[in-house]
Amino acid sequence: MFSPPEATKEPDALRIGILGAARIAPPALINPARSHPGVVIAAVAARNKTRAEKFAKQHGIEKVFGSYQELLDDPSIDAIYNPLPNGLHYEWTMKAIKAGKHVLLEKPSCNTAEETRKVFDYAKEKGVVVLEAFHYRFHPAAHRMRQIVSSGELGKIQSFEGALAMPRGIMGTDDIRFDYSLGGGALMDMGTYPLSFIRFLTSAEPSSVTSAHARPAADARVDAATLATFTLPGDATASIECDLALKPRLGFVPQMVKLGMTVKGDKGEATLFNFVMPVLYHYITVKTKDGKSRTEKVYVPPSTEGEWNGWPKAQVWWSTYRYQLEAFVDKVKGRTPHYWMEADDSVKQMEAIESIYAKSGLGSRPASTFVL
Repeated sequence: MFSPPEATKEPDALRIGILGAARIAPPALINPARSHPGVVIAAVAARNKTRAEKFAKQHGIEKVFGSYQELLDDPSIDAIYNPLPNGLHYEWTMKAIKAGKHVLLEKPSCNTAEETRKVFDYAKEKGVVVLEAFHYRFHPAAHRMRQIVSSGELGKIQSFEGALAMPRGIMGTDDIRFDYSLGGGALMDMGTYPLSFIRFLTSAEPSSVTSAHARPAADARVDAATLATFTLPGDATASIECDLALKPRLGFVPQMVKLGMTVKGDKGEATLFNFVMPVLYHYITVKTKDGKSRTEKVYVPPSTEGEWNGWPKAQVWWSTYRYQLEAFVDKVKGRTPHYWMEADDSVKQMEAIESIYAKSGLGSRPASTFVL
């Protein structure tokens, strides 16, 4: 995963430019691209050109730009990866679309559902591909969990419990995730994962948000943590927990990272541990009320038939990002990807986030002032 083999690049390989010398870029795109014959990371832009030059040298990137617009204006760039802070997603994705570039857009797509809707409407108008980067959805572990949930093995589904939370100290208090003006907040950063996973597992939208409690950060407009519950069609309930700084137990014992999803039905339950980055380690446990239990691990598609028809011939070290990149390239090249997150899915994801923020009393993150 961290040092993949270098693939021989195809003559018509997709040339991708990165907006910002972001820390997420190497694991999310640069490393996965090394093993993909159809991708070249061709450029990086940063407002601090010296930083961009250092980043480019470190990762073997050919072109360097001192502004995002310069990169968008380069006709040799086919697609853009946008890992900028949340509050800049809308502006620079719209500008990339205007420049005729395909866009791999970090989640959450924008600060509001209305912005997300405008992004995808404009992409359709201009004939370019935009994908919100919910990378875990492209990995076979997530799909195997969905197969179990929908199979009836667990009986009538009663509840979902999902979490993504980090112990205090991993993120500094000056981290952009705590910056309200840039769309900061635990729900925007971490809560978006379990929320989207529940929507993925059910292929349904929350019926109503029944509770939402935010623990404020230093800026009271920003949630350092959020706990929310909501109902789903079919009388199922769901809860999500997200936290940027889990408090130590007893005041000094660090808590463990939380990154799991448990689904309970009237005939049994299933848990997927580490749905976010299963390539590192994961397991699916299934326990039924007749006393049977088993554990599954799904690092590669177990078959090329049935529900796995159309999946790529993957390696066990393929990360969620590598699977995602495979799908993104396929879509841009006019091929059928093994999975795809549609525009409407991204819009409804943001609608769900906004409804939780409304229930918590914090309200939506500030909309962009950018006008195309």
